[in-house]
Amino acid sequence: MLEKTPAAAVTAPGSTAPAPPALRRRLLAELLGSAGLAMTVIGSGIMATRLTDEPGLQLLINALVTAMALPVLIACLAPIGGAHLNPAVSLVMALRRELPPREALAYAGAQVLGCLSGAVVAHLQFGLPAGQLATTARLSGPTLLAEAIATAGLVAVILLLIAARRPLVIAPAVGAYIGAAYFVTSSTSFANPAITIGRMASDTYAGIAPLDGLGFIGAQLVGALLGMLVVRLLVGRPAARSADSQP
Repeated sequence: MLEKTPAAAVTAPGSTAPAPPALRRRLLAELLGSAGLAMTVIGSGIMATRLTDEPGLQLLINALVTAMALPVLIACLAPIGGAHLNPAVSLVMALRRELPPREALAYAGAQVLGCLSGAVVAHLQFGLPAGQLATTARLSGPTLLAEAIATAGLVAVILLLIAARRPLVIAPAVGAYIGAAYFVTSSTSFANPAITIGRMASDTYAGIAPLDGLGFIGAQLVGALLGMLVVRLLVGRPAARSADSQP
């Protein structure tokens, strides 16, 4: 979730910026990172329900584990592919002309595949069937509003830190934001179409019924656009970058 899709290496004045990693490496990073994210969200939910019957404590475990794991994934994978791990983020980067549209679509595909793979791995670790279809109903007017707000906030956090040229703060900031948003929003802040699809394939604590998930995805995409608009109003359009400029 850093400023540019490839690694943003520091270069000397007048020097040429290094070429970004090959697309296949960036896509692999997105796939593995998304798999790790889904395994974290779903696996910690399963573990939470096995440790306690208290709903508040279950949510706390789920939120805390996600808030700890997400910064690690971003910090490790951002130098390779930007660590979007989220089609909503990739969409915004494409709209900002920081990621070619075709690559944004490829990113989204890798992210969805990664989250589905992570769901399978989480199930297998806990002795559950690899393939499941979630039955948990979550869709309502308030949860749709919550998903739009949660995704708008996530996108705004990332873009505002990019505008402030503080890329190293993005990983911990995103983890803290998502951890807090678990409790602030009525939807528990999915804020990610790929993880929503992964959770559709898990009839566990983190699951969401497929039709409800589609509604969440629509709200998330609206929220991503809203977050981008808010940041544009706050800081203006992103400055054009030359090939040899430092991000």
